[in-house]
Amino acid sequence: MRIISGIQPSGLLHLGNYFGMMRPAIELQDRGEAFYFIADYHSLTTLHNAPALRDHVRGVAIDFLAAGLDPCKSCFFRQSDITGVAELAWILTTLAPMGLIERCHSYKDKIAKGLSPSVGLFSYPILMAADILIYESDLVPVGKDQKQHVEIARDLAVKMNETYGPLFKLPEPRIASDTSLIPGLDGAKMSKSYNNTIELFLDEAAMKKKVMSIITDSTSVENPKPIEHSVILELYAHVASPADHALMTQAFLKGGSGYGVFKKQLFEALWEYLAPMRARRHELLRDPGYVDSVLKEGAQRANNIANHTLERVRKAVGLR
Repeated sequence: MRIISGIQPSGLLHLGNYFGMMRPAIELQDRGEAFYFIADYHSLTTLHNAPALRDHVRGVAIDFLAAGLDPCKSCFFRQSDITGVAELAWILTTLAPMGLIERCHSYKDKIAKGLSPSVGLFSYPILMAADILIYESDLVPVGKDQKQHVEIARDLAVKMNETYGPLFKLPEPRIASDTSLIPGLDGAKMSKSYNNTIELFLDEAAMKKKVMSIITDSTSVENPKPIEHSVILELYAHVASPADHALMTQAFLKGGSGYGVFKKQLFEALWEYLAPMRARRHELLRDPGYVDSVLKEGAQRANNIANHTLERVRKAVGLR
């Protein structure tokens, strides 16, 4: 089983990235042939600063490796090192029905958030389809908000197969659990777009300041605290033991403790949870050549498969 997933280098990685995409991807390393890429082509739809993009790509590579991605188990590479994916995206574009792409909610959502409309932003799902199909992927782990893009990849694969003969297998989505909806400081989904994130590798003082800034209600210290939709409890569930989470839940319901106490407990658990990743990250920062070699070897392996797929497609459509 071949697994494909990507992550955009749009800034510092945060808890939402880790629990929503990175940790599930790392867990899948032992269940199949995993291909994970840094989606720098995709990031061009929103990031137009070359030095920042290069820094973000480097940062994602280091942070993903620090979080537990094992290049001996996974193929890890930059999307732009596989130039064939852009060619396949163009070929898919020539058959993609306008109505199919116009129905994509991601474009409408991003425009509603104030992003400038562009052809790249509109055709984003086609490039994502190329990412999926070029590696002959079987499984695509995605959040609920990305499921439509996998369905589009399947639709385009069917369209190509009907037009040119059997070229692509149909990938299956693997919908992430609710961990893809990690709450941010304000209770909304944690996202850089909302400026409500807790970054993975902040220094101790900065991370504590972020945690202590979590928005809470005005319930007094002595009264019980609501547990439904509590950002503190939801984040604590990911970094504390079930027993410790149960104790905090009981303390919420009992009353007598202020939110500041719970935030400090959350920070301490979070800081301890991330300690092994911080240590691994320090090692990687001292050995930049290792990161370069991982991405280079990953690109070579990915290109071998992508070139084989693309050559078959070229011949089928008449380009060879």
